Amino acid sequence: MAAIKPRTTTDTTADPGNSPVSALGGVGPALAEALGRLGLHRVQDLWFHLPLRYEDRTRVTPLADLRPGMRAQVVGTVEAVDKTYRYRPQLKVAIGDGAMETLLLRFFHFNRAQAEQLRPGVRLLCYGEVRQGSGSLEMVHPQYQRLAESAEVVVDERLSPVYPTTEGLGQKRLSGVIAKALQLLPADDQLELIPPSLCAECGLTSLREALLYVHRPPPDAHVDQLTQGRHPAQQRLAFEELLTQHMSLKRLRAAVRERRAPALNGRGALQKRWLGGLPFKLTSAQQRVIREVAADISQPRPMLRLVQGDVGSGKTAVACAAALAAVEAGYQVALMAPTELLAEQHLRNFRHWLEPLGIAVEWLAGKQQGKARQQAMHRVAQGASVVIGTHALMQEGVEFARLGLVIVDEQHRFGVQQRLALRDKGLEGELVPHQLVLTATPIPRTLAMSAYADLDMSAIDELPPGRTPVQTIAISNARRIDVIERIHAACMEGRQAYWVCTLIEESEQLRAQAAEAAHAELTHALADCRVGLIHGRMKPKEKQAVMDAFKAGELAVLVATTVIEVGVDVPNASLMVIENSERLGLAQLHQLRGRVGRGAVASNCVLLYQPPLGQLARERLQVMRETNDGFRIAEKDLELRGPGEVLGTRQTGQLSFRMADLARDAHLLPAVQRAGEQMLAQHAERAGRLIERWIGGAARYANA
Repeated sequence: MAAIKPRTTTDTTADPGNSPVSALGGVGPALAEALGRLGLHRVQDLWFHLPLRYEDRTRVTPLADLRPGMRAQVVGTVEAVDKTYRYRPQLKVAIGDGAMETLLLRFFHFNRAQAEQLRPGVRLLCYGEVRQGSGSLEMVHPQYQRLAESAEVVVDERLSPVYPTTEGLGQKRLSGVIAKALQLLPADDQLELIPPSLCAECGLTSLREALLYVHRPPPDAHVDQLTQGRHPAQQRLAFEELLTQHMSLKRLRAAVRERRAPALNGRGALQKRWLGGLPFKLTSAQQRVIREVAADISQPRPMLRLVQGDVGSGKTAVACAAALAAVEAGYQVALMAPTELLAEQHLRNFRHWLEPLGIAVEWLAGKQQGKARQQAMHRVAQGASVVIGTHALMQEGVEFARLGLVIVDEQHRFGVQQRLALRDKGLEGELVPHQLVLTATPIPRTLAMSAYADLDMSAIDELPPGRTPVQTIAISNARRIDVIERIHAACMEGRQAYWVCTLIEESEQLRAQAAEAAHAELTHALADCRVGLIHGRMKPKEKQAVMDAFKAGELAVLVATTVIEVGVDVPNASLMVIENSERLGLAQLHQLRGRVGRGAVASNCVLLYQPPLGQLARERLQVMRETNDGFRIAEKDLELRGPGEVLGTRQTGQLSFRMADLARDAHLLPAVQRAGEQMLAQHAERAGRLIERWIGGAARYANA
């Protein structure tokens, strides 16, 4: 492939990056719409749509050299085919390479034509992840192509990038569009937005060369460096992305600080009555954070405070204390949670605490329909004191009479614009509501300064007395049968268990398939127990019905993807199994483990892993076995440079990352912060263009 030459133009005002994607050859309305779903509207959006990872199809791996956990390209001849329809359709294809080795290809979704093509004697070129099956190594849903019997195998010359995509837009088509966009990449002096003096001071290399390298790694590319995100080209892009995020949050904070808010400084009578009725005493950490929040909301400028607290540390009580101060001052409170499960949990707590004080708690969620929804919206508009719900709180038509405090749980699950949309519901002349943000994901201070540069920080660094720590063990997948027997024994004693499937892929469909496969396996193995299934591709009503059945004890085992990571509270569930645990970061493992150990019964968490374990994975699992302290786990995550899971999933308008990783790239943050202050003070126009480039359509929220 010919090298891409810098695009030169005599018109210095022309910016090829701002052209719509439809200006590229072959991009019609349907493709433009699919790209739009990924937030790719302009040519420059395609330049900065960076690979999630790379596939090495530059060689063929002999079947004898395959190991569980590796992604590999293999060639083999179909030796046997088996179609089964027990529990669900399944196509199993055994291939061999003539060296007495066999690999099983397993398909859960297939059609008749596909099954007829995969007949004995057919030669295949396959690519996929190798797993340890019950009797042999296998690949589930590998990519494959048929080869002529004597055809020479042609491998790729370079690593293949794998991009974030959407249903209906394949990797090949997306790569083709990005290749066309890269043909319009201008010379460095036109592309670069960071001033030359700052580039030199920070040791930044060519942005143009970095983009071309990550989209098209050369044949001699350092595979390990690219896989870990540590290649100099990736680090150059990570620096710019972190710089953009830092500046946008600083702008957001400055803009909000210029506004005014109601001073919520009542006498604290409601809070005293509430505290007097509690069956437990608040920890000293809770009391300290309540004082910090009270000091903030008593001022006529908007509070922007993040409260970090480990799972079970009592963040909800802190939120309740703040809510009572707002109600006493004559203002409304809105509490928004990312899922109906979590919102309902808050609803139960707040009603239990506040209704004895004569304070009505209103419920507003997406599943409310018709008359019930209209009545709830009317009560909110009339001044209902406390309103709890999901993103439905932000929808058009929902109006508050006098909103003084907005509480957002698990902030990283919401986009920035969602938090601002709720805040804007409280606009009353020049006044905006105070904002209190809760998170159960403890963050090391250095990372928090970057991830939440628009917020003040408080930490509830103490757990209530009497909580039984969850015992955690790591077990090889080779002992899977033992783990299933252990679950069976627990269920026979009346206990409940989670089985979490954590396939790390950009496709929700593949996650669902992994959960479905585990559900079929456990349904067969635990014939006298009811096994439920929940995953992200199910409709909200279906998910809710399964969760309700699990909470009610009608299901013994719940097979789930990480949708249950936050907000599920089933005290009787005392056993959790996490598959592929070696592939998760510590923060997410800790969040998942927090779903058990919520009752009086001793609880256990089993981390199933695929051997052999790498050094980093071994250290992560060891930390999980040693401690239940979320703050220590967060610090260890940073120390190990594990995946930065702090900000959660990618959402429109959310300041999450395409290339940067807060844990891995923490060493860049001091220089990022220095460069950010300088750019905002001396190069405001360039700073705005940089934010527009990386955050795209959400950039307007950086100036909210």
